Amino acid sequence: MEHEGYGGALTEQRITENNITNANSIGDRILEQILSSENLNKAYKQVKRNKGAHGVDGMEVEHLLQYLKDNGDKLRETILKGKYSPNPVRRVEIPKDNGKMRKLGIPTAVDRVIQQAIMQVLSPMFEPQFSETSYGFRPRRSGHDAIKKCKEYANEGYTYVIDMDLEKFFDVVNQSKMIEIISRTVKDGRVVSLINKYLKAGAIVKEKFEKTNFGLAQGGNISPLCSNIMLNELDKELKR
Repeated sequence: MEHEGYGGALTEQRITENNITNANSIGDRILEQILSSENLNKAYKQVKRNKGAHGVDGMEVEHLLQYLKDNGDKLRETILKGKYSPNPVRRVEIPKDNGKMRKLGIPTAVDRVIQQAIMQVLSPMFEPQFSETSYGFRPRRSGHDAIKKCKEYANEGYTYVIDMDLEKFFDVVNQSKMIEIISRTVKDGRVVSLINKYLKAGAIVKEKFEKTNFGLAQGGNISPLCSNIMLNELDKELKR
């Protein structure tokens, strides 16, 4: 029943920070892979399964399909012409176990579909680069797998575990560095440009707009992948 018409839509806005990449470059035509009807249908279904709260436009997930039927072609045309601007995320805070608050950024339902479509194509490109002993936000991996690996190490005679936490990692990510790392693998500048747009889309906090010149919106569909792309650099250094 999914509407095929929304199968395609992203951007060509040139990235300005550090002139890292030319957004007009199509590289391996990754954008076309992201915007295929099959990939976008898969993304829509995943967003629908996940449900989740509404974004700044108030659209609930159950209204997403009708919106895409009515506006999918125009959405695609707008983004392909480089005129698409992602909506800012809706900023909320939830309590952490230590009593502090965690900031979440909730994208609109439409932006969640686009982000999910990006993630589905890029994840297989980056997965082979990640550490074998990395388990967070990885497909077919979980914290339980990490515990099993720890037990293996214990059985081998190791007796120490080091527990580290990067404080406020999502809040302080260097966006320029992240874009530079992504560009090493993703040669389609249009895709890199779109990711950059999402990083800088801003946030609505108590009905006021705030710029997002640094950090990564925890709550977006591409955030887990982006965090692993960034933290893979740390994994390499720790291993070295």
